[in-house]
Amino acid sequence: MKPEQIIASLKTLVDDGKVLTDPADLENYGKDWTKQYAPRPLAIVLPKTTEQVQAVVKFANENRVALVPSGGRTGLSAGAVAANGEVVLAFDNMNRILDFSPSDRTVRCQAGVVTEQLQTFAEDNGLFYPVDFASAGSSQLGGNLSTNAGGIKVIRYGMSRDWVAGLKVVTGKGDILDLNLDLEKNNTGYDLRHLFIGAEGTLGFITEATMKLTRQPTNLTVMVLGLADLTNTMDVLQTFLKTVDLTAYEFFSHQAMQHVLAHGQVQAPFDTEAPYYALLEFEAVSDQVMDDAMALFEQCVENGWVLDGVISQSETQANNLWQLRERISESIAPRTPYKNDISVVVSKVPEFLTEIDQVVNEHYPDFEIIWFGHIGDGNLHLNILKPEDMAKEEFFDKCQQVNKWVFDIVQRHRGSISAEHGVGMVKKDYLQYTRSPAEIAYLRGIKQVFDPNGIMNPGKIFDL
Repeated sequence: MKPEQIIASLKTLVDDGKVLTDPADLENYGKDWTKQYAPRPLAIVLPKTTEQVQAVVKFANENRVALVPSGGRTGLSAGAVAANGEVVLAFDNMNRILDFSPSDRTVRCQAGVVTEQLQTFAEDNGLFYPVDFASAGSSQLGGNLSTNAGGIKVIRYGMSRDWVAGLKVVTGKGDILDLNLDLEKNNTGYDLRHLFIGAEGTLGFITEATMKLTRQPTNLTVMVLGLADLTNTMDVLQTFLKTVDLTAYEFFSHQAMQHVLAHGQVQAPFDTEAPYYALLEFEAVSDQVMDDAMALFEQCVENGWVLDGVISQSETQANNLWQLRERISESIAPRTPYKNDISVVVSKVPEFLTEIDQVVNEHYPDFEIIWFGHIGDGNLHLNILKPEDMAKEEFFDKCQQVNKWVFDIVQRHRGSISAEHGVGMVKKDYLQYTRSPAEIAYLRGIKQVFDPNGIMNPGKIFDL
């Protein structure tokens, strides 16, 4: 079909005015937070129901039209970029909370529900949705699940997939599947729900999700500690975990904090400078927990692991301390950072990080490296900042070589090239560093079963 015929047909499948072709809309909906690929979609479709999604998918199968899902467009691996004339299905209008069960502590949502919207709904009902990250104000649930998003509280609460009771999906064939029926116990063969979580829309599109909720945390308290050495991150973590149940354990380098401070609105936690900082969060449910935390802090200082530290005395102060970590991405954004999201088992983190840092500094001493991440679960964010006098194209070319060195180290440490951001287009050429040839063959086979015509987010994770 000709492009104008495709657009005309799509307009018959959704509500009036919900097929967009204006250049500004194509630009907006055709990209995510990556800057490596120019968006070039054919059209944007804004469905309102699962049935409308199904109608579009069936039409796309009949006419071999490639589809790309679009949520909050906060991805960092180009998993939602439409760069090759695809039709984008944007879930912005599928943004309703459909049902809530206080006794089951579950809430059924459409895929376009924003993370913060779900968090607020849970809080309003005396409960808690614990998956949290910096993009919570714009990221959408469908996208979170399609990349199995993690965030800042994985050490206590796990990844997105751990909170999914059930899914409704439209497969690449156009079938509607209601997966797991929201059951806690359901041992009836393969759990297809988990195939779609983390699949980046390559098997089908998530249209609804039933999410689990939990109790609200009590008196969350934050400590920021200045560390004498990178290896002290593990010393402090192991010491605190023996006594205190942490809800978060983050780290960032001094260079990272300097960018946050220069950006304004945030103050240094204390006068002492340290090469690295750890941020710990825990529930201070009693005076005994606070006494234990202070005793552990003193022990870490006596052992020479911690140079200085501060503990929040109020919710406001706790939120301010969190800004030191959460504002890093925002503060370095003007420098066009090249981002890598990698992981190893927690015990290997110091050696792993040091080895990567040495390799990048050796080959590109003029590149500024910013480290931060969810070190309590082994997830590190490597950000290389573009020199101001270097063209973006030259910078990204050099970073491709950095990828090779970094992923060689990842593979040697049996780690992952993408801890929580997905593969998309940015990392698909490096999939073999984490997945074996046999695994990749099985992944391709699964793709063929659910999407035999290859129309669902083609070119993401791997090429057919």
